[in-house]
Amino acid sequence: MKNFIIPIEKLISYFSKLPGVGRKTAIRYAYHIINASNEEVRAFANSMVEAKELVHYCSICGNFTDKDICDICRTGDKKIVCVVAEPKDILALEKVTDFGGTFHVLHGLLNPLEGITPNNIRIKELLQRVQQDKVNEVIMATSPTVEGEATAIYISNLLKPLGVKVTRIAQGVSLGTDIEYVDEVTLSRAIEDRREI
Repeated sequence: MKNFIIPIEKLISYFSKLPGVGRKTAIRYAYHIINASNEEVRAFANSMVEAKELVHYCSICGNFTDKDICDICRTGDKKIVCVVAEPKDILALEKVTDFGGTFHVLHGLLNPLEGITPNNIRIKELLQRVQQDKVNEVIMATSPTVEGEATAIYISNLLKPLGVKVTRIAQGVSLGTDIEYVDEVTLSRAIEDRREI
């Protein structure tokens, strides 16, 4: 393994800590920084510090914002709340749909094996919002994993006695996928969630 001088190794080490960045990519990033102008590097470093200092969670939904209340909470329909696990899920949903409602970020999913219980994610805040804003519908948009399904069912059981309509995003076969390669659970869900055309 190649030995780098300490400042470069330190830079590689920090880049390697980023999600999805292996050592080879970290080395490329480090070389890019070293070859960049001082102004570019300062601007890059300042943008990281500024983001860390200014970005926080919205006081209502838990999404990232640089204000007390995010733009979606200020302008969206408060009667419809889409529940997601993480802020990045909002970005994914906003790209593909003109939703118009608001979101609620749980910041995790139930996972008793990992010690994540209802008290560790933002379920209590969701229940308060539902009652305070007289929410008509809660859309569960958690991933179709064991943890995502368990979280959706748990929250649904808490909301139904309150008279709130609880729906689940449809799940099934991805566009461009051959049916023969789809797993049984996904295929079963696709049949159950079929709709008229």
